[in-house]
Amino acid sequence: MLKNYEWEMKNYQKKMKQNNIVQEKSYQFAIRIVKLYKYLYEEKKEFVLSKQLLRCGTSIGANIEEAIGGQSEKDFFAKLTISYKEARETHYWLRLLTDTEYLTNNESKSLITDVEELLKIIGSIQKTMKIKIRNS
Repeated sequence: MLKNYEWEMKNYQKKMKQNNIVQEKSYQFAIRIVKLYKYLYEEKKEFVLSKQLLRCGTSIGANIEEAIGGQSEKDFFAKLTISYKEARETHYWLRLLTDTEYLTNNESKSLITDVEELLKIIGSIQKTMKIKIRNS
């Protein structure tokens, strides 16, 4: 039992070091998404698309947090995969809100850039984890 706990603590600390960049970036991105939701809701009176964006845009970081607390490498990978999917969905809603003129290109540009950066980081971690799991 103690050996398992030690492994979990060691694994957690390793994941924290490995993923603190994606953890922080996804958290900061979630803050921006919440503020965008408030803007769309209060100023643009958009209630449906903005709610979808809020859900998936904040879910990226929440799933990264769950991945960091994963009980195994496979659990970590599964949560990271969900985070990647949520980032893809967020990318979709941002594009749709822009193309339907709820957001200007200028308003959405940095958010789209940020979510694309998250996709690259998460994708890179996924590739590394796939190799690691395959070789275990």
